[in-house]
Amino acid sequence: MKVYIDSYGCTFNKADAQIMAGVLVENEIDIVDSIEEADVIIVNTCYVKLPTENKVVYKIQKLQNEFPDKKIIVSGCMVEIDPEKLEKIGPNCSWIGPHQLNKSADVVKGTYCGEVIRETGFTKESKVGVPKIKDDGLIHIIQICEGCLGACTFCCTRFARGPLNSYPIEDIVSEAKEAIENGACEIQLTAQDTAAFGRDSGEKLSDLIKEVANLDGEFRVRVGMMHPKNILNDVDEIIDAMKYPKVYNFIHLPIQSGSDKVLSEMRRGHTIEQYLDIVSKFKSEIPGLTLAVDVIVGYPTETDDDFDLTVKLLQEVKPSLIHLSKYQHRKGAISSSLEEIPRPVMKERSKFLSEIKSQITEEENRELVGSHQKVLVVEKGSKGGFIAKTDSYIPVIVDDAELGTFVDVKITQATATYLKSELL
Repeated sequence: MKVYIDSYGCTFNKADAQIMAGVLVENEIDIVDSIEEADVIIVNTCYVKLPTENKVVYKIQKLQNEFPDKKIIVSGCMVEIDPEKLEKIGPNCSWIGPHQLNKSADVVKGTYCGEVIRETGFTKESKVGVPKIKDDGLIHIIQICEGCLGACTFCCTRFARGPLNSYPIEDIVSEAKEAIENGACEIQLTAQDTAAFGRDSGEKLSDLIKEVANLDGEFRVRVGMMHPKNILNDVDEIIDAMKYPKVYNFIHLPIQSGSDKVLSEMRRGHTIEQYLDIVSKFKSEIPGLTLAVDVIVGYPTETDDDFDLTVKLLQEVKPSLIHLSKYQHRKGAISSSLEEIPRPVMKERSKFLSEIKSQITEEENRELVGSHQKVLVVEKGSKGGFIAKTDSYIPVIVDDAELGTFVDVKITQATATYLKSELL
C-alpha cells in the first residue's frame, strides 16, 4: 500500500503531515514522492485564508477527476471547519481530523479497501515524542501546544484546533535532544500561539526556551508566532530566554491593525500602546532583532483613518518582515456577519501597504550590506547555491557550503526578502 501526502499551510500543519507519515510507516505503509505511484492520496488542508481554501478545494476536485481509481483522504483544518463543503465536493472522501492523527493507518487501510471512514473530534493526546517522517533532517518542528486562548473575530482556525492544550516541557526537551543527536541543526518551536504555552498547565514559554537552548550541540532555536496579549505577563523572562546564544534573535508578533478601535472590534485583547511597549523592550534588549508582523488590510470596520494609523505604526516600528493579508470572510468567523468594504478600496490599501512593506524591509536589510555574519546553512536553494540564516533569522544566499554547518560570510547585496553573500 502506497500513500502520497500533499500538505498545505503553516509549520504546525507541516508537522501534522510528518506525524501522519510516521504513523503510516510504523504500520508498514509506504510514503511515496508522487501521486502517480500512490494508491491513496492524503490532502492535508489549510483553511486560514480564502485563497488557500480555494486552492485545496480545487486540488481535491482535480484529484478525483484525474485519478478516479485512487482513494482520497482529506485531513487538516477543513475537516473540522467546513465539513458541509467537504461533503459536497468529495462525498466519497475519507477524513482525518487534526486531533485524530493516531488513527491515520486505520483510515488509510479502510479507505484502501473501499470504505469511507471519517475520524473527527477533539482529544488531548500529545503530539510530542511521536514518530515523524521528515523530508528535511536538518530542521525539526516541535508542536509545543495546540489550540489558543483567543477569540479573534476574523479567525476560523480556532474552530479546528480547539482550546489550548500545552505539552509538558520535559517531553518537548526530550524530543529536541533526540532530534539534535540525529543531526537537526534548527529546532522550530511552533503553535497557533507560542505565548499561550503553559497557561493551562502552569509551565512557562520562557522556561521551555531556556531548557531547549541549554541542550548540547551546534544548533539554533526558532520560536514561532506569539500573540501580544499573551506575552504581556512574561515579557522580561521571554526576552531573557531569547538572549541565549542558540536562540534566533527573531520574534513573530502579529499586530493586524494600527488602530485601537479596530483591534477592539477584532477582539485582539491588547492596545497599540501595549504592543509598542513590548516591541520597544525587545529591541532595546536584543540588538539586531528581526521583528515579523502580520497585518490584515480592509477589516470590515476599517476606515481611512484606521488604515492611516496602520501605515503610521509600520513606519514607526519598521518591521523586518511584514505579512499582508486582504480581509476575507471565513467560515464561522464572527466578522463574517459584517459587510465587507468595497474591493477597490481594499485593493488600493493593499497596494499602498505592499509598497511600504518593500521599502521598509529592503531598508532594514540594506543596513547589513558590508557586515560579516556567522550563518547557519539550512537548505539548498531552488535556483542553486544554499540558503543560510543569520542569527537574526534573515535568509542569506551562500554560493557553496555544507548543509548543517555554520559559515562566516560577508553580506554583499540586499533585497526586500533576502541577502546575498560571499564566503570569508
